[in-house]
Amino acid sequence: MRIYPFLKNLSGMKSIIIFASGQGSNAAAIIQYFKPNTEVKISAIVCNNPKAGVIQLAEREAIPCMMTDRAAFKSETFVSELTALQPDLIVLAGFLWKIPEALIHAFSGKIINLHPALLPKYGGKGMYGHYVHEAVKAAGEKESGITIHQVNENYDEGAVLLQARCPVYPADSPEDIARRIHHLEHFYLPRLIDFLLFQDSAR
Repeated sequence: MRIYPFLKNLSGMKSIIIFASGQGSNAAAIIQYFKPNTEVKISAIVCNNPKAGVIQLAEREAIPCMMTDRAAFKSETFVSELTALQPDLIVLAGFLWKIPEALIHAFSGKIINLHPALLPKYGGKGMYGHYVHEAVKAAGEKESGITIHQVNENYDEGAVLLQARCPVYPADSPEDIARRIHHLEHFYLPRLIDFLLFQDSAR
C-alpha cells in the first residue's frame, strides 16, 4: 500500500459528498466507517441513475440524494448547489460520468476517484466494473488491485494517492477477481478518506 500527501489546511467538521451510479457498496462502506465519527458528515449522495441501489441506501441512512441528468450535471447551478454544501472532499465511488471541467476547477484538489485496477493499466473511457476485470483476465495478469487518485480533466490520469494489490490466479473468473477487488475497495477507500481529512491534525 502506498499513500501520497494530499489536501492541506483542513479543520473543523468535515463534509463528504459521494458520487455513485450503481448499488452503492462503496458508499455503504464509507457511511458505516464514519458513523461513529461525530466530526464527519456525509452531506449528500449524487446519483445519475434513477435505478441505482445507492438511492435506497441514501433513503435508509437519511442522507440527501441529489439526482442529476447530463444537462444539469454540466450547469453552473449544479456547481453552486455543491458549493453550498462546503465539501472538504468529493468521492467518486463507482460514478460513471466524466467530471466536467467546471466542477474540477470549483473543487480543485478535492475530488478523488476509485478505479478497480492498477493504473495506468486498464484505465480510460469505457474501462469500469466488469469490463476491467474481464480485460485483466483476458491479459493473463498475475495481479490486479485498486487505484485511488485525484481527478483531473482526463479519465483516470490524476495523481495517484493509493494503490493496493491482490493476486489473480489462473483459475479465477472475472467475478472472482471482482470479489477480491471489492474487499480492497471497502477496506482502503474509507481509511484513505479518513487520512486525507485528518492528516493535518496528527501533526
